[in-house]
Amino acid sequence: MATAVRISEKLVEEARRFGRIDHRSLAGQIEHWARLGKCAEENPDLPYSLIKEILLGLDELDENEKTEYKFG
Repeated sequence: MATAVRISEKLVEEARRFGRIDHRSLAGQIEHWARLGKCAEENPDLPYSLIKEILLGLDELDENEKTEYKFG
């Protein structure tokens, strides 16, 4: 369900710019940032790079892009 919210024009413009880089819509970019921020608040000891990898892995699971992990 979509919900309208008010955010600053500056944030909208930044989200548009970053969204173009990763081929996300404006809403998709803001949702991406919200997920990252939520995960960072819930896990303050995790670095950004690990949070991003975790979210990428979860997305791959959702899209059935599973591959077996091979230990080095």
